[in-house]
Amino acid sequence: METAIGIFDSRDRAEKALTELLKKEVPKESIIFLTTSETDATSLAKEFGAWAGGLVGGTAGMTAGVMGATLLLIPGIGTAVAIGIGATTLLGLAGAGAGAAAAKAVATDKLVPQPLPNNEDAALFAKVLKDGKSLIIVRTEFHDVLAAACEILDRTGIAIQERSSSRTQAKTRHVGHVSIVEVSGRIALGEGNVMLREVVEGLVAEGKRNIVLNVAGVEFLDSAGIGELVRLHASLRRAGGQLKLSNTGSKVKDLLVMTRLNSVFDIQQDEATAIQSFTAAT
Repeated sequence: METAIGIFDSRDRAEKALTELLKKEVPKESIIFLTTSETDATSLAKEFGAWAGGLVGGTAGMTAGVMGATLLLIPGIGTAVAIGIGATTLLGLAGAGAGAAAAKAVATDKLVPQPLPNNEDAALFAKVLKDGKSLIIVRTEFHDVLAAACEILDRTGIAIQERSSSRTQAKTRHVGHVSIVEVSGRIALGEGNVMLREVVEGLVAEGKRNIVLNVAGVEFLDSAGIGELVRLHASLRRAGGQLKLSNTGSKVKDLLVMTRLNSVFDIQQDEATAIQSFTAAT
């Protein structure tokens, strides 16, 4: 399963990206839209549910849970809105019926927020939403679908706009109980994301759980690259390990700060500090 993540500094830009994704026939089942708002969250959920339902074929589609809106209660943030049936799987919500229940609430005016589940994915996305950011997540098994989604998410969201032609490389070495992966070039769709995944999964298969990604040589990171880093971060946590980033160059560092992913990843100044942080934690 491939993942692309677009992060937006305004809900309006996220809405436009969602509209483009649906017009490009990115399957609605693959799209998850998460957002917060200072307005009344119940009204917002109904507005979004009806709006998205209209885009994909009217209220009937929404009532079936296709693009229904679900309210989330996030500690320290308040209420957020999750649109898309895929949110029930990603965030561990109460099944596809959550979207249908929200749709029916349009008529009854009773929409109750669900507590955000206590899992790695939910906690991760909550951190990004904290400052009013909006997210669109596309998860699919099809490369052409993800390519179409990446083009839209990279163009409309917060991204590194300057492309790089550098070839992606990954070199692995070990210092005690810590594995260091030096990545250079691009972490992008078809150009580094799969390579990085295979390297990290190979280390995990060997029982290596403490991994540092030295990204000093990374010049470009797209929505698929962000999705891969997030996926590896969460999967390592579930396996009882941890992923740390070190030596972030100016482009990558600025992107992580703008998207609030700097609050998600453990970012260390250099390799020595990252290795020491594992030892200190132990």
